[in-house]
Amino acid sequence: MNVRVQFYAQLRDVAGKSDSTVDIPANGTVSDLLQELYQKNPSLRSHDKTILVGAGLECVGRDYTIKPNETISSMPPVQGG
Repeated sequence: MNVRVQFYAQLRDVAGKSDSTVDIPANGTVSDLLQELYQKNPSLRSHDKTILVGAGLECVGRDYTIKPNETISSMPPVQGG
């Protein structure tokens, strides 16, 4: 299943692009998706512990099962001042 992933803030800089398409197995999870992303772009792995993942309008956990045609967003933690 192809999944579109959008990168925000510094993750966009690390990935070198604002989005990517990743192929994962049917019923794949966010964890599966991240492993494929790290294979395609190893520099993202250094942010693994802080990456927030969104599906639709909600933040989801690494065990979330991705639905067909769903766009996944990856972002760093929100910081403010």
